[in-house]
Amino acid sequence: MSKITIRDVAKKCNVSVSTVSRAINNQDDINPETKNKILSAIDELGYIPNSNARSLKITESNVIAVLIKGLSNPFYLPMFSIIESKINSNGYTFSFYKIEENEDEISVALKLINEEKLKGIIFLGGFFVQNEEKLKKIKVPFVISTILNKDIIMPNCAFIGVDDFEESKKIVNYLISLGHKKIAFVGSRKDDKSIGMLRKNGYIAALKDNKLPVVDNLIFFADKNVNPYNFEYGYDIIENILKINKDFTAIYAISDSIAIGITKKLLEIGYKIPDNFSIVGFDGLRINRFITPSITTIKQPIEEIASSACDVLFDMIQNGNNKQKIIKFDGELWVGQTTRKID
Repeated sequence: MSKITIRDVAKKCNVSVSTVSRAINNQDDINPETKNKILSAIDELGYIPNSNARSLKITESNVIAVLIKGLSNPFYLPMFSIIESKINSNGYTFSFYKIEENEDEISVALKLINEEKLKGIIFLGGFFVQNEEKLKKIKVPFVISTILNKDIIMPNCAFIGVDDFEESKKIVNYLISLGHKKIAFVGSRKDDKSIGMLRKNGYIAALKDNKLPVVDNLIFFADKNVNPYNFEYGYDIIENILKINKDFTAIYAISDSIAIGITKKLLEIGYKIPDNFSIVGFDGLRINRFITPSITTIKQPIEEIASSACDVLFDMIQNGNNKQKIIKFDGELWVGQTTRKID
């Protein structure tokens, strides 16, 4: 039988290693219920704390938590490495938490704040289906990265990213400029009140601006608890779309990963891209440079967004600058091989 470690205890209790260490060291700054849960798990697992666990210096007062929902989305990988490097190089402790699809990222954040002495939080991705009042319960500086929400007004926070609504309009307008009038939309989940909603609204606005009808059975969403920001979702959904409605000439998928999955499946079942359908995505994944056909997309400045997220959070922590910030970056229309002009 393998040796039981402090990480095994932390995993069983769904807490951090530092929280287990606080329970072992009988520190006061831990929820009594959590402490009892940890001590029970230690007995159950037969864990014997070693000298390292007992002498572990808790640095949670210097911890910045990075919460990511949609870890399978390749868009976040380069951002993740930049954020980790900047946090560590600026003297903070980097702590990473993966949020499952059925979890609410704000609830997880509030739980972490209750258990840890966090300095700040960076959210990468997420659906943010909760209301503004729930966000206001976060009492440490936080940054919601890759999402601009101009409707939520509160101190101690920042929204950083491209304007998903305007950039969505941009790429749909590009399709319309190529002669496409019937454009299918492949979104995330209906309860996505952040990126998915903004990109859908941009799609609808572009159609209306160009006096084109909004056709309900050309708008498609992922099922609840499905991660829509990956290749598999696009690959799986396109056959269902074709069974419902084939009366379109172009597809707007709200992420490159979805668009790549759709393109692969269409090619496998005999369609030609862009001869049969033009396809566009959103994000500007690095992998796009190495695939054929390359996806026409909106390229986001991910390095700048990631770096700015850290700098803004450091400013709020170090200088007490708690005024809400909305920092907008411009996306770039990148024309690949999946679009063509039609008559």
